[in-house]
Amino acid sequence: MPKLKALLILIMPIMLLQGCVAAVATGAATGVAVVHDRRSAGTVLDDQSIEMKAANILFRNKKIYDQSHINVTSYSGIVLITGETPNESLKQQVTKEVQTIANVRRIHNELLIAAPSAIPSRTSDAWITSKIKAKLTADEYIDPFFIKVVTEHGIVYLMGLVSHAEADRVLGIVTQSAGVQRVIKIFEYTD
Repeated sequence: MPKLKALLILIMPIMLLQGCVAAVATGAATGVAVVHDRRSAGTVLDDQSIEMKAANILFRNKKIYDQSHINVTSYSGIVLITGETPNESLKQQVTKEVQTIANVRRIHNELLIAAPSAIPSRTSDAWITSKIKAKLTADEYIDPFFIKVVTEHGIVYLMGLVSHAEADRVLGIVTQSAGVQRVIKIFEYTD
């Protein structure tokens, strides 16, 4: 973690000299994440590509897009689909659409059969995720770059490449967080 902080301190003056700080900050953050990630740079880019392609495919399918609220998250080619769709047929269609994307290894379709969630529900989920990420960042034995946290309807999904000990520690932190209804681990283990 000290190396990461030093790298950010070195990058900060460069970012401040640029005309578009947001673009530079995003690029720098992605670069730092790739350098520090357990996944290869190619895998990180593949995951970003999977997420963008899934969003595009689902946007173009007006039947799905107009009736659903869908989030697609990819980590090492393992895809998590969360949100809401009105019926089982559309839920299965989402899986079929995402399966067509290159480098998708496995799909966890956790879509709920329901009307799209309201903004207050999504805001609550974002708040839960941010609290968990802050707790993981504060823990000296966990590297938050190795864990992806997704929250939907109070259900926290954990993705990443971790050891069993890291997974147990993360689970302990997450289950002690306010608002968490349930935790689903979608980890791949390094040991």
